[in-house]
Amino acid sequence: MKILLIQPAKAPKTIGGEDVLIFEPLALEYIASGVIGNHDVKILDMRLDKDFKKVFDEFKPDVVGITAYTVHVNTVNALFKKIKTWNPEVFTVIGGHHATVAPEDFLDSSIDLIIMGEGVFAFQEIMRRLEKKEAFDGIKGIAYRKENDIIKIPHEPVVGLDALPLPNRDLTKQYRSSYFSEWMKPLASIRTSKGCPFRCHFCALWKLTSGRYLTRKPEHIIRELSEIEEPFVFFADDESLIDSKRMMELAKRIKESGIKKRYFLYGRSDTIVKHPELLESWKKIGLERVFVGLEFFRDEDLKYIKKGSTVRNNKEAVKILQDMDIEIYASFIIRPEFVKENFRKFRDYCRNLRLNFATFSVLTPLPGTDLYEKVKDQLITHNYDYFDFLHTLLPTSLPLKEFYRELYELYKKSVPFSNWISFIKKFPLVEIPSILKISNRAFNQIKNAYKDYDGHL
Repeated sequence: MKILLIQPAKAPKTIGGEDVLIFEPLALEYIASGVIGNHDVKILDMRLDKDFKKVFDEFKPDVVGITAYTVHVNTVNALFKKIKTWNPEVFTVIGGHHATVAPEDFLDSSIDLIIMGEGVFAFQEIMRRLEKKEAFDGIKGIAYRKENDIIKIPHEPVVGLDALPLPNRDLTKQYRSSYFSEWMKPLASIRTSKGCPFRCHFCALWKLTSGRYLTRKPEHIIRELSEIEEPFVFFADDESLIDSKRMMELAKRIKESGIKKRYFLYGRSDTIVKHPELLESWKKIGLERVFVGLEFFRDEDLKYIKKGSTVRNNKEAVKILQDMDIEIYASFIIRPEFVKENFRKFRDYCRNLRLNFATFSVLTPLPGTDLYEKVKDQLITHNYDYFDFLHTLLPTSLPLKEFYRELYELYKKSVPFSNWISFIKKFPLVEIPSILKISNRAFNQIKNAYKDYDGHL
C-alpha cells in the first residue's frame, strides 16, 4: 500500500509555529519506520511544502495519516474532508498529542481511525489488518465510531522506548536543511526519554505515561546520534536532565564515541541547581543551549501551576548557565489576570537576569490538563486555532488591546540591548536582515492579536 504521512501547517491566525522555528516531524519518522519495509511510505511536511493536492495526485496514497497538536485540530479536520472529497476510498488515520488526550474531537465521518498514545505498533497492526481486510477489534490505543457507538480501546501508558525502531530520516531528506531553532540550523531532533515525574497542572505530558519517566539505553542513543548528519541536535524529550545519573553516563558515552555535535535540550531550574557538575560534563561534549521553563517572576504563580520550583532556583540556575557560557532559552508565562504593574515588574525581573533571549506565552489551558478541567467553563473561545500559547483563552483583567500592548512591550524590552546584540551575532551575517524582518512581523502579530477576537467572541 501507499502511505502518506503528513505534518500539518498552522492555521492563518495562529501566531508563532513554523514562522519562528521548525523541528523535524520525529513522530512521523517513527511511524514510517514501523511500516516502510512492507509499504511505500512518503512524508509530507506541509510547513515547508504547501502543495498538498499536487503531492496527493502524484503519489496516489491508499492511506493518509496525519499528526496533530491541539492548535492543528481545525486544520487537520479540514484536510481530511478534502481527502475524502478527492478520493473517498483513501483510508484516513489521525494520531498525535490531541488525538491522545481528546480523541472525540476527531470523531468525524472523514476520519476512519484514531490512534491514541505511542502509535508505532498500533499503526503497524492497523496496516496489517487493513491489507488483509480484517476488523480492527482489540487493537490497543485506537478509537473509532461504529454505527451509533464510540469504540475506544485504551493505549498502553508505559512503552519500552528501546523496542521502537529508529526514526526514518531518509523520508525527510528534502526538508532537513530547513529544520531550525533560531541560529541552530540545520537542526536534527532525537528522543532519549518520555514523561516527567512532576505534576505541573498546565501540562498533560506526565499523564501520558501515568507519571512514569521512561528512558532509552545509552547505547541505543549513541547509535542513533552516530547516524545523524546535522551539526545541531535538539533533545525532543518532555524533560531531559531529571535523571542526572543517566545523563552523566550518556555524556561519558558520547565523549568516548567521539561524536561531535552542538546540543539543545530541556532542563528544570532545580535540576540545574542540584547538579551543576552535570551541565559542566555536557558543556564539554557540545551542550550549547538549555530550554529552561522559568515560567514566572513570583513564587505564588509558580505554586499556582504546581511547578515545584522557586524564583530562587530560577535565579541560581540562570547564574550557573551564564557562568558556563551555556545559552539560555528562557520560557516565561503570562497570566491573563496580569495588570500593567505585573508586566512592569516582569520586565524588570527579566532585565535583571540579563538574559540574551526570552519568550513569553499566555497561560493556556490545554485539553488533557488539570488546568483545563479547572477553567474550561471560563474560556472566551473554543476555537482551536487560538490554542497557540499567545492568544488568550481566558478573560483578561486589562482590555484586550492593552493586554497585548503590554505583552508586545515585554517582548521588546525584557532583554537588555547589549545582550540582544550578543544573541543576534550568533546568526550568519547574511541571515540577520531576514531574522529581523521575521521578528518584527511576529512582534506586530502579538501587538495586534486583540483584533483576532473582533466579531469572534
